[in-house]
Amino acid sequence: MPIYQPPSGRRGGDGKLDVAEGGKILDLETAVKDGILGGGGGLVSCGGAEKLDLTKIIEELESVEVVPSVFICPISLEPMQDPVTLCTGQTYERANIVKWFSFGHYTCPTTMQELWDESITPNKTLHQLIHSWLSQKYLAMKKRSEDVQGRALELLETLKKVKGQARVQALKQLRQVVNTHGSAKRTTVDNGGVAVISSLLGPFTSHAVGSEAIGILVNLDLSSDSKANLMQPAKISLMVDMLNEGSMETKINCAKLIETFIQGKDFDSEIVSSLSLVVGLLRLVKDKRHPDGVLPALSLLHAMCSHKCVKNSALSVGAVPQLVEVLPSLNNECLEFCLCILENLSTIPEGRLALKECPSTIPNLVRLLMKVSEGCTQLALSILWVVCKLSPEEGASMAVEAGLAAKLLLVIQSGCDSVLKQRASELLKLCSLNYTATLFISKCKLTRTIQ
Repeated sequence: MPIYQPPSGRRGGDGKLDVAEGGKILDLETAVKDGILGGGGGLVSCGGAEKLDLTKIIEELESVEVVPSVFICPISLEPMQDPVTLCTGQTYERANIVKWFSFGHYTCPTTMQELWDESITPNKTLHQLIHSWLSQKYLAMKKRSEDVQGRALELLETLKKVKGQARVQALKQLRQVVNTHGSAKRTTVDNGGVAVISSLLGPFTSHAVGSEAIGILVNLDLSSDSKANLMQPAKISLMVDMLNEGSMETKINCAKLIETFIQGKDFDSEIVSSLSLVVGLLRLVKDKRHPDGVLPALSLLHAMCSHKCVKNSALSVGAVPQLVEVLPSLNNECLEFCLCILENLSTIPEGRLALKECPSTIPNLVRLLMKVSEGCTQLALSILWVVCKLSPEEGASMAVEAGLAAKLLLVIQSGCDSVLKQRASELLKLCSLNYTATLFISKCKLTRTIQ
C-alpha cells in the first residue's frame, strides 16, 4: 500500500501543532475559526451533552465529507482517533504505530529514519482538533437531516390541501427530497405518506400528477397493504396509460412499480394481463433511442409471463417475433431475461407454434450458443429443442443449415453442465435423422482432425 504523506506536523513545547508550510502555528481555536482545517466557523460546543463517539461519527461522515489530510494516519490512510507523535515529529494512530513496532521495525514509517527515542507522545491538540472538526460536521449533518425530515412532513401536509399546478409543484419538491435523502424516505413512509400519495392516483388523475407520484412511490419501501391499495383497477389503469404515453422516465418508473406488485403474495395476475400493458412493454423493449427502458421492460415481462393469462395476452399481440428480432441487439443481462420469456412462452402450444413460424427464431438462437454465457446457452438450447421437436424435418434441417450441429458439438466437448451436454446430444441426434452419416458430418463443418 502506498504511504500517504500529509504535511509534516510537530508538537511544540507549548502543546501547539506546527503544520508545515511557513511553519504556521495552529492551536485548536485558531485552526477551526480560520477554516484552515475546513471547520468554517467556530468551535462546536456540545454543552453538557454526552461526548460524541468518534467511531460512529467517522462511519456516518465517511461517504459525505473529505477529511483533512492532517487528520489521516499515514499507515492506515484512515482518520485518527488516538493520535500519537514520534520523536521524528510524525503523527500516527496509536494502534497502527504499536503494530508497526511489534513487527520489529524501529523506524518512522513515513521518513524511514531510525528512532533515537522509542517513546510515543499523545497528541492531545490534534485529538481535540479531530474531535472538534468531526463533531461540527456530524452535528451539521444531523441538522440537515432534521431539516429534510421537517420539509418532507411539510410537503405531505401541503399535498392534503392543494390542487392543480400547486399539487404538481408540491409533488416535484417532495420527489426531489425523497430521492436525495434516505431520512426523508423513512419519514414519508412512517408518517402515512404512501397513503397520501396513493390517494392522488385514480381515473381522473392528470399525467403530470401521476408521473410525479409514481416517481416518489417507486423509491419507497412499500408495505403489503400499500401494494394492495395501489393494485386497485383504476390505479393500475392509470399506470398502464402512463407506461404507454408518458415520458421515458415515467414509463420506466411505471414498469418498476408494477413489478413490485407481482412480487407480493396477494398478487392477482388478472390486473397485469391487459393487452395495453404488454404492448407498452414491447414498445419499450424495441425503442432503440432509449436503451435504459429495455431492462425494466424485460424484467417486468419476465415476471408477468409466469402467469398463463399473461402468456396468452403476449402471444395475441405478437410478442414472440418481436422478442426474437431484438435478440441480436441485447446486452447480456437483457438477453437472459428475453430468453427466459421466450422459454416461458414455449411451454404452451400457441407459444411453440409462434416460435416455429418466426423465420428468425432458429438462426438467432443458434448464434447465441456458446457465445454469451452457459445460462443463455441452456435457454437457447431449450427453445431450439422445442422448435425442432415440433417440426423434425423442417425445423431440424433449418437448424443444421444455420450451423446448429457444429455448435452442439462445441457444447458437448466443453466444460458445461452435464445436463446441458445431454440436451445437446439429444438435439444433435434429432438433427441427424434427416441426413446420411457422410452428409451430416459435412454439415457439422468438422475439421479432419476432429473427424
